[in-house]
Amino acid sequence: MKPSLQPGLAATTGLEVDRARTIDFMGDEARVYATPMLVRDIEVACRELLLPHLDPGEDSVGTRVEIDHIGATLLGMTVTLAVRVAEVDGRAVVFEVEGRDDVEPIVRGRHARFVVDVAKTAQRLAAKAAKARRTAGHAGLAAPAA
Repeated sequence: MKPSLQPGLAATTGLEVDRARTIDFMGDEARVYATPMLVRDIEVACRELLLPHLDPGEDSVGTRVEIDHIGATLLGMTVTLAVRVAEVDGRAVVFEVEGRDDVEPIVRGRHARFVVDVAKTAQRLAAKAAKARRTAGHAGLAAPAA
């Protein structure tokens, strides 16, 4: 991580709520920004703010999301997400998040990310995948769940 990663860094991201970002279970007249897609967009906005302040070979992963989704945003509306680094504790970074659509505030909350070494993370995941394959081979021996 570079010394430039400090509390107070901020960025604003704009996006349009397209069909893929909306719920579909209440019919076309009630297509609104889906909370899981909002969470994804928050994570992307925070990661993009971090990237210029990371060293080569580093990236970040999300570790916690706490939001209040306080307003419904209609299909086709524009959303503005404002993210700000609130805390840096070693490799742990916490962001404050606010968002609004064309009419009203829609989200407020916090998001935590952890800076990782990409190569070490890939090694750790490969080891876990190998362990999962070995465990799956013994699945027939496992006791039934209660």
